[in-house]
Amino acid sequence: MEDILAIVLIFGGGSAFLLAISPVGRAIADRIRSGGRVANQESVERLHQTQQAMLEDLEAVRQELGEVQERLDFTERLLAQHREAGRLPAAEGATKPPARGS
Repeated sequence: MEDILAIVLIFGGGSAFLLAISPVGRAIADRIRSGGRVANQESVERLHQTQQAMLEDLEAVRQELGEVQERLDFTERLLAQHREAGRLPAAEGATKPPARGS
């Protein structure tokens, strides 16, 4: 029983130590110290700048999407004109062709 306890303490203590010195451990410690509040104004500024950059990127994507939709509409109109031009004009005074078997 003592062997298992020693192994658990060695590996558990080592894991806790590695977690404590890792960036994740530091972030957890900072969060605990600050009581869940934002640690400093730099973080808020960085988040605000990131948000602004994402909004600008979103606006650029919307503009590009609008341009793509205009190009698609133009292409559809060209294809429709091409199909209309490919049809034979109807003859004046033409009647329906006789039905088969009559």
